[in-house]
Amino acid sequence: MAASVVVVGAGLGGLRAAESLRAAGFEGVITVVGDEPSMPYNRPPLSKEALSAGVHAAELEFRRKPSVADVNWQLGSPVVSSHLAARTLTLADGTQLAFDGLVIASGIRPRRLPIPGPEAGRHVLRTAHDAMSVRDYLAPGRSAVIMGAGFIGCEVAATARGLGSEVHVVAIDEQPMIRPLGAELGLGMRARHLKHGVDFHLGRTVQEFLGGDQVTSVLLDDGTELPASVVVEAVGSVCNVEWLEGNGLDLTDGVLVDQGMVVDFEVPIVAVGDVARHPNSLFGNIPRRIEHWNIPTETGRRAGASLAALLRGEQPDQGPFSAMPAFWSDQYHHKIQSFGMPGIATSSQLVEGSADEACIFEYSDDTGLVGVVGVDRTAELAPYRKQLLER
Repeated sequence: MAASVVVVGAGLGGLRAAESLRAAGFEGVITVVGDEPSMPYNRPPLSKEALSAGVHAAELEFRRKPSVADVNWQLGSPVVSSHLAARTLTLADGTQLAFDGLVIASGIRPRRLPIPGPEAGRHVLRTAHDAMSVRDYLAPGRSAVIMGAGFIGCEVAATARGLGSEVHVVAIDEQPMIRPLGAELGLGMRARHLKHGVDFHLGRTVQEFLGGDQVTSVLLDDGTELPASVVVEAVGSVCNVEWLEGNGLDLTDGVLVDQGMVVDFEVPIVAVGDVARHPNSLFGNIPRRIEHWNIPTETGRRAGASLAALLRGEQPDQGPFSAMPAFWSDQYHHKIQSFGMPGIATSSQLVEGSADEACIFEYSDDTGLVGVVGVDRTAELAPYRKQLLER
């Protein structure tokens, strides 16, 4: 009887892992389970183009290789529990699936804060449906309150201003995007948003949502009341690992894996994408979760090859994993691009331009350069990528 693999998560990481399994010669049954009814689609546009134009999930679908044409797609019901030693999974609709090998690609979801007040009018931005729901509220004469000043919050702020909404950004942070960009460039990005009319409330938290059945305003901890046609919560993420509890895995921050994306367990299991806490030889081999757009592809390729080897009874490649983290962000007409891991730096330095204009910042720790960020200087970052790959 042919071996079977279940991929839990129908996002980019799950798709790339399935393609990698086939590329590595696995000919058994592959079943991909996803909580959304949609095939794998591109999420970064949800806070930008899709939010602005109202694009549907089908228009954002990734092209799938012919090698995965025979994959079983079991969509619309998530996995809710697992007995990994027995190699079984249970879905929310009661379906039970058995597997010989497992790919953990369940990703992350937006964090929700326990704030009193009505629930209607509070939104997150993770799915195409979320984007469509928020889009309905963004128009001239409407007021959007965005909780969180990270990349998603700032991208939504820029999109909402482009659609004519009044925008208030509330965040506990000192500057927007301070964790990946640092205080100096964060201040420069704040200046760009201020030019477009975004109102920042930094160092503040939301104390209560006000209104009857629907949020109509937001009360801050300093007593300020902000009108709110819609609230978008962008205050970080939570790993989707509840279905793995009770199996003895290290779920401290996502799922711990080795260089091959292999989980330390008696059954062949790998993890990919945002949920995988993996070492990277470019940055000290310290296991970290990296929520950058290219990581699901890089980890998916490695994981599929590793799992195929394990199912053949072979040892997977134990060579160093050295994928280059990269991200970009479009805000108004500005393009922010990064290579490496600026967020682990202990210092940053402006090397080109100025923080509130086109610029390049270098980020370093005691090992040297660990990251670079360019704003409207994309073409000049290629040498930095090469330099970082040589670490």
